[in-house]
Amino acid sequence: MASIHETAVIDAAAKIGADVTVGPYCVVGPDVTLGDGVVLKAHVVLDGLTEVGNETQIYPFASIGLPPQDLKYGGEKSRLIIGRNNIIREHATMNPGTAGGGMETRVGDNGLFMIGTHVAHDCQLGNHVIMANNATLAGHVTVGDFAVIGGLAAVHQFVRIGEHAMIGGLSGVEHDVIPYGSVMGERARLSGLNIIGLKRRGFDRDTIHGIRAAYRDLFASEGTLEERLDKVAGDFADNSVVQQVTAFIRGDSKRGLVIPKPENDG
Repeated sequence: MASIHETAVIDAAAKIGADVTVGPYCVVGPDVTLGDGVVLKAHVVLDGLTEVGNETQIYPFASIGLPPQDLKYGGEKSRLIIGRNNIIREHATMNPGTAGGGMETRVGDNGLFMIGTHVAHDCQLGNHVIMANNATLAGHVTVGDFAVIGGLAAVHQFVRIGEHAMIGGLSGVEHDVIPYGSVMGERARLSGLNIIGLKRRGFDRDTIHGIRAAYRDLFASEGTLEERLDKVAGDFADNSVVQQVTAFIRGDSKRGLVIPKPENDG
């Protein structure tokens, strides 16, 4: 049975699942769908064509599904779809899509979005994503499974962040980040691989050694990147993690790639 506080304002057209909890002073719009077991702590605002998956918890003063911060947005009926078992903390904001980006923003399952995080229009997030306090994604950003975005980091529009990548706090990310990569800096540079994350998630020693060797070959100084990609793809044909990285680099990129800082660069 749902538990609705007497001060909450829920439109009669909203779809409310079983065992939902809606705390004091929450506002839920007519096109909102709350899955089973969703918890709105207090002072949460949800509007627009927004779906929230089962067991997701949303904390006070979060603003979810309101119009995107895009001057080209013309009121089109775009969507925000949030998966299961997410934790969305205080003052977080998530916006729906736009006509210029496929009309849909999507957040996967089991994510943690800390205080003040922002997911802009047309972003596509995988599962188990973590965004630390005040991290922000501009429009059209893609984030792979298990990626971690550090506090106060800012990601430029159209950037792709690969699976298991780690973005250091305070980083400005202007270009794509390879899967398993670790980047940091005011204008982020690739600083290595997210080895700690790989170990925590159970990747075996041989796989980690393989991706380390592939990383060194990919970002060596000899030859062009395309030549190095061909060599790495052939040398590590049996390593699915390395193949994932090479496929990402060859994928559709609008912003280019974050690369290591040159050795002779300051």
